Amino acid sequence: MGDTDESTTGREAVALLTVGEMSRRTGVAVSALHYYEKLGLIASERTSGNQRRYPRHMLRRVALISVAKRLGIPLADVQDAFAEVPLDRRPSQDDWERASTRWKKTLELRRQGIERLERELTGCIGCGCLSMKACGLLNPHDELAETGSGARRVPV
Repeated sequence: MGDTDESTTGREAVALLTVGEMSRRTGVAVSALHYYEKLGLIASERTSGNQRRYPRHMLRRVALISVAKRLGIPLADVQDAFAEVPLDRRPSQDDWERASTRWKKTLELRRQGIERLERELTGCIGCGCLSMKACGLLNPHDELAETGSGARRVPV
């Protein structure tokens, strides 16, 4: 079947993609597309034969999911970012700008956390103290002291 199909909701003919076409165009496995749909990140319509058909605007969502995945961003963060981006129609520029603003805040907090970890890790490796009591990275506030003396992080 080609790139177009009659929408199952009775609207005028809309360009719809099969799951195979979505997979081929996005480089995302069919099973991942099904999973993203189960999570509500993307949506499809069903034909009379119960086959999935994806509106073309889902390509952008899948592309953003792929980038997030490549950067190690959890799908829960993507869900939060997409929360107000409509699934049932092509999102407007305003829809995407609102989502972008929201996501940028989340990404900024993540970036700050990574930079803080980098500073602490560099300091920890650089100092050579090997002190679990003084180490703010592995034992903040000497929390392990409550479990007794001796090594606590060495696996037995």
